[in-house]
Amino acid sequence: MTSPSLKRVAAVVAAMAAFLAPFVGSAVNVALPAISSEFALDAVSRYWVNIAFLVLAAVFLVPFGRIADLYGRKKVFAGGLLIYALASLLCGMARSASWLIWGRALQGPGSAMIFGTGVAIITSVFPPGERGQALGLNVAVTYLGLSLGPVLGGVLTQQLGWRSIFLAVALLGTAALVLTVWKLRGEWAEEEGTRFDFAGAIIYGLSLVALMLGFSKLPALAGVMLLAGSAVGLVIFARWEMRVANPILNLGLFRHNRIFAFSNLAALINYSATFAVGVLLSQYLQYIKGLTAQEAGFILLAQPAVMALCSCFTGWLSDRIEARVLASAGMGITTAGLALLASLGSHTALGFIICCLLLLGMGFALFSSPNTNAVMGAVERRFYGVASATLATMRSVGQTVSQGIVMLVFALALGEVAITPEVYTRFLAASRVAFSIFAVLCLGGVFASLARGNARGTALTGDAYGDHSRR
Repeated sequence: MTSPSLKRVAAVVAAMAAFLAPFVGSAVNVALPAISSEFALDAVSRYWVNIAFLVLAAVFLVPFGRIADLYGRKKVFAGGLLIYALASLLCGMARSASWLIWGRALQGPGSAMIFGTGVAIITSVFPPGERGQALGLNVAVTYLGLSLGPVLGGVLTQQLGWRSIFLAVALLGTAALVLTVWKLRGEWAEEEGTRFDFAGAIIYGLSLVALMLGFSKLPALAGVMLLAGSAVGLVIFARWEMRVANPILNLGLFRHNRIFAFSNLAALINYSATFAVGVLLSQYLQYIKGLTAQEAGFILLAQPAVMALCSCFTGWLSDRIEARVLASAGMGITTAGLALLASLGSHTALGFIICCLLLLGMGFALFSSPNTNAVMGAVERRFYGVASATLATMRSVGQTVSQGIVMLVFALALGEVAITPEVYTRFLAASRVAFSIFAVLCLGGVFASLARGNARGTALTGDAYGDHSRR
């Protein structure tokens, strides 16, 4: 039986790590106009500050999740904190756009090591009856990072410059690393002794890079070719994984585990429909409404604040009520918020925008903790690392798709031009199109969430925890 002190330490270090990437992402969204001004970035190229991070994070999540199951989740987790802290320092020292983008890219593998193992460590330490609440706390801290990112990011950008965001994160990452090495006792590696599938990891990584870069380059021919190459690569990967003895990603978890498959699909859709909302609204508030980065940050605080306040409660609820019910209701509320934002105009009241953000926050809080609990409760202990990493991959790919949708819409509506008063009308039209696409996408996610079935009834028979690929 796990001691209470170990549970506390595991929850704290996982929470500290869960704070890092969301904080940086939301803080950078507010700082993008300042970064763009310093490095003369146009309306499309500025998104590479985020895309570079998301692509590398997604590529390494599943491989590092598998490595964590093989060699120890604590080792991989601590290594991720070290890389993330060093990469953040590199970003804070950036003297060119290329330097910053490469620094963000280096943060990707570090983030993959953290998010591929943090949830798995919590799931390893906490029993099923307590797991939902612990995961809810982890999700709440993630949203706390999202909450404080716009506010502190705006304050830091305005008072100390945007580089101070990355320097502060480097210090926090170092503190989390020290606490992990010093206080987190034990190790978890249920798959220790089996081989790592290097060939599968390479095929998977190249296919995912092609997918994410291809989507970001649409509608150009290069984007279409990359997507076609990705499709071929993923087919080869699937065939390889079904033949190899120790696959990097057990496809049986998707083929024979309905709860795992549809919960991950719902997460992919949810992040695809919501991640770029902060970027769009941050630019809208600063360009159209004329607010400062700090003022925009306080407005954007509404959504993640509600997420942080409600996630612990929804995590507790997910131990008692079907995830299908809670998560689907959350996606329905999110759809309503996105549909309302599709009516955004130059004279839209700030109170209306805040109400939309509150709706999005409530919807996401209802979705995320129960969905995470459903995914982690649907697999055996020895697959916790891969399950955690797969869910995090859905998040990263979804975030990239969300950014890619905005990049595509802006490329078609504005082209590679700076956002100036002359293009504000086209900027607003493009934003409304993007919000409309997100609303339709999220509505489809409601049906994916409902299709997963009842997790609690399955768990009672033991089916949810089995390796269905061996049947």
